[in-house]
Formats: sequence, structure tokens, C-alpha cells
Amino acid sequence: MARKNLLSDISSMQLPSGNSGADGAGKPAYSPHLSGMSSQGAIGAVSRSIEQLKAHAVLDLDPTLIEASFVADRLESSQEHHQVLVESIREHGQQVPVMVRPHPAKEGRFQIAYGRRRLLAIRELGIKIKAIVKPMSDEQLVVAQGQENSARKDLTFIEKALFAARLEQAGYSRETIMAALTVDKTGLSRLISSAVKIPHDLIEAIGAAPSAGRDRWGELSLRLEASGAMAKARMLVAAPDFATLVSDDRFNRLFAAVAPKATRPQRPTSLKTIDGSRFGNFKNDERVLTVSIDKKIAGDFASYLLGALPELYAEFAGKQKEKS
Repeated sequence: MARKNLLSDISSMQLPSGNSGADGAGKPAYSPHLSGMSSQGAIGAVSRSIEQLKAHAVLDLDPTLIEASFVADRLESSQEHHQVLVESIREHGQQVPVMVRPHPAKEGRFQIAYGRRRLLAIRELGIKIKAIVKPMSDEQLVVAQGQENSARKDLTFIEKALFAARLEQAGYSRETIMAALTVDKTGLSRLISSAVKIPHDLIEAIGAAPSAGRDRWGELSLRLEASGAMAKARMLVAAPDFATLVSDDRFNRLFAAVAPKATRPQRPTSLKTIDGSRFGNFKNDERVLTVSIDKKIAGDFASYLLGALPELYAEFAGKQKEKS
């Protein structure tokens, strides 16, 4: 409840004043707000309003009392980015509050809806954290968590994809997930598809990869389908130096490592006469037979062959028909 509405409700109440009423008859004046309600009930109503106001206020909390959300929405950030945030808060203070809800199972503790990176930075600084405390159901929590993080420019494609996949695995409806991520059905399908086609251990090893969008993650999933590509990828991410790279470089290294091998272009084979003289070339691969006639050597034959091809094909088709 907003503060304005709360004060309005309080000022409109007519509470008993001592033992004498407004009518001077020794009875409390009638009030529609308090009809049938004792003074204790009125005080209880005011107390509940104050509690609701507190629930939406920005409070200073002990950061050690705040636990993670039950659905992760981000991959781990780099230590460098973490330290930048720590120093910013140290110098300028916490500019934007986090949002939490009272923990549904632990009295006196809270669960974060959004602001996890700010929470980690403030824990390191050992100071109180500014937080909006708001009672929320599990579904309200994931919608608030998703909408706030989706609006942030630093949330990457793969983080959105993982968050969507985790919500679906947790049993949330697609309507709820679309509301959380502010996407339509097509966008949500693309997100979930990207997250489920690539094993989560590889995604975790790569990290957020800010420069890699939907198309490159989709291409990576296709490359990993090739024979031996998955085993090669896991060997690569297990290498000691892989974790020392920044996330974009980890993506690029893995992306290149599982690229399909470039096939050497087939060299043309010479077409020769009975006596061994060359008059052209041909290439015969899995898909196409290509014949080229050197017009400087056999220009007349090239013209003859071009005109005779329909008849040759018709003759071939007739023989095939006889066989069947």
C-alpha cells in the first residue's frame, strides 16, 4: 500500500476519544469505518497497514540474511567485473536497491529476486544492503526476477536462454516464462531450444559470452552434433588454460575447435580422345557431375554435345523405363 493511501485511510477513521462521544451522550460517534469494530480492531487494521507499508519500503538489511533465488538467472561474472562493482559501491554507495522477499521457509531470512551481483559486492564490503522487501509467491518472484534482468543490457542471450530452460524444467507455464522474459512464443522457443541443445556443463565453462548472440550459439549447437565434436569440446574446456580466458575468448576458442574441416576442392580430371589428346575436364563429386569442353581445342564438339544432350537423355530414360 502506498504511503499516501495509508495516511488517507488513517485520517478518515473516527476513533473514540476518551469516554465521551461527539454527540455528548456518552456514546462514541458512529463511523462507517469502525462500525462493529473495537478500538483494538481499529489499531490492528492500522498496524496491518503499517506492516504493508514496511513490506514495500527500502530497508537496510544485513546481507548475510539474504539467500539466493531458487532459480539461477545468471552465469558467474568475471572477477574483474566483480571488483569494478565493489569499487563503485565503495566510492559512490549503493545507488539502486535490490529486491527480496521474506524467505518462505526460514523465519527472519530473505530470498533475493534481483540484484545478486550487488549483493555479492556488498557482502564483500561488509556493509548493510538497501533492499525492497516485498512478499511474493514463487511465480511472482520468477516474473520479477526475469523482467528486471531482461531489461538490463548486460544480460546475455545465453543467460536468458538458460533462465527460460530452468523455469520450464521447474514446471512453470510458458505464459509465466514469457511474462518473466518479456518475449513472445517464437522468441521463447528459440531461447529454450538454444539452451537444451548445448550441454549445460559446456555453457557453464564458456560463461556469459556477451559478444555471442543467438546465431553463433545456434551454429555452435550444430557443430557439436558432428561426430567426435562433443568429446573434443570437453577436452578443450578441461585444459588448464581455458578457464584463464575471458568468456568471449572461451566461446571463440571452442567455436573454432569444433568447426567442420574444410574439404579440399576436387581437382578436375582431363577428358581425352582415344589417342590421348586432352579436349576438356570433368569433376564428379557426390552431388554434381561437371563437364567442361575447351572450345579452343574442340569448339565444334562442344556445340554438337550441347545439341545432342536432350536426345541422349531421352534415350537413357527410355532404357531405364524398359528395365523397370
